[in-house]
Amino acid sequence: MRTKIQELRKEHRITQSELADALDVTRQTIISLENGKYKASLVLAHKIAQYFGTTIEEIFIFEEEENLC
Repeated sequence: MRTKIQELRKEHRITQSELADALDVTRQTIISLENGKYKASLVLAHKIAQYFGTTIEEIFIFEEEENLC
């Protein structure tokens, strides 16, 4: 899954550590999310969307193959 977290974070001029602190997660979690190595829980996805004032769909890009069962 791709995300726009890094793009949004840079637009808002905040560090990975600052975002991690605001979301009550580790910096490693932010790194993993930005690199597509970790899928956020619905609760975390919601927190991220609220933090940036946008929707989950605007941040998380679901690839077609991920929707296949």
